[in-house]
Amino acid sequence: MHAMSEDGAGPGLDAKVAFLSRPEAYAPRPDAVAVRETHMSWVFLAGERVYKLKKPVRFPYLDFSTIGRREQACRAEVSLNRRLAPDVYLGIERLTDTGRGLAIGGTGEAVDWLVCMKRLDERFMLENLIGAHAVTTAHLDRLVATLTRFYCAATPVVLPPSVIIADLQRSLAYNKRVLLDARFSLPAGLVRRIDCAQRRFLDRYSSLFAARLRHRRIVDGHGDLRPEHIWLDDRVRIIDCLEFNARLRAVDPFDEVAYLGMECERLGAPWIGAYLQRRMSRTLRDGSAGPLFEFYTCHRAALRARLAIAHLLEPHPRTPEKWPRRAAEYLALADKSARRLEALLRTPSGR
Repeated sequence: MHAMSEDGAGPGLDAKVAFLSRPEAYAPRPDAVAVRETHMSWVFLAGERVYKLKKPVRFPYLDFSTIGRREQACRAEVSLNRRLAPDVYLGIERLTDTGRGLAIGGTGEAVDWLVCMKRLDERFMLENLIGAHAVTTAHLDRLVATLTRFYCAATPVVLPPSVIIADLQRSLAYNKRVLLDARFSLPAGLVRRIDCAQRRFLDRYSSLFAARLRHRRIVDGHGDLRPEHIWLDDRVRIIDCLEFNARLRAVDPFDEVAYLGMECERLGAPWIGAYLQRRMSRTLRDGSAGPLFEFYTCHRAALRARLAIAHLLEPHPRTPEKWPRRAAEYLALADKSARRLEALLRTPSGR
């Protein structure tokens, strides 16, 4: 749950959204403004530019409740996303109160902050390329090269192995608790079996995760590597990293690639994940990573099921009919991986 709050003075969120939804708010003036709402932001597609306004929200994992925190988050978003999309993140803009109304920029008092981005052609979003059956191995080889450079240059995260194991155990417990909430009527036996397979693997192979830390393989990564955040046209661009929480970006590259592969499978292209896993294992020179990929895939699918169904806990969830179906899709993917984890656990080596 979260609390919505405004800063008290100045125009409220509705007034800001109304202003930014109008073509005359922008220079040059676009023919129209497409408006999209996300969990944490309002996004305005205006001609060749995209502007993002963060909502004044507070969750356990982020706090955008004051204008100062939103400014800080906007600056972090631009800085961190320039690692993988340097030409997309143009900078930040002040949303000001001129005394006669709101303006982007100008000399009035800043009443909020906007991230300004170059608008990309959505035909080349990986999610849409999958839908058009247009993804090629050449696309994926360029993506692998980009990700390999990124992970090799990323800052290693220094934490005791016990912290990583404890974080995973907490995540499993939270997933199980939410997914078993009787209000959602999800299949309890399935949820318990998925949870059990993950816990048994984590208990038996905790040394694998400790070794990843010891070998400096846990890095400050992207944190939300999904097909809707990847563009594959004249160059590879990856947008929308998790700028608001460094711990959520502390990831194993294999975890991120497993997550991406799982999402591609949900969209009907399981071959993409298998291809990326083979190629990334080779380019990162980390040998056989099959068991880790399997655990990470199962964990991410269960996590996404939990995040999907948890939308129904909000006071006024958007598209409430969507989330039970989406949670069921993710649980089916988690079940497939859990069965493969169970098979691994039945072998002496787990391989």
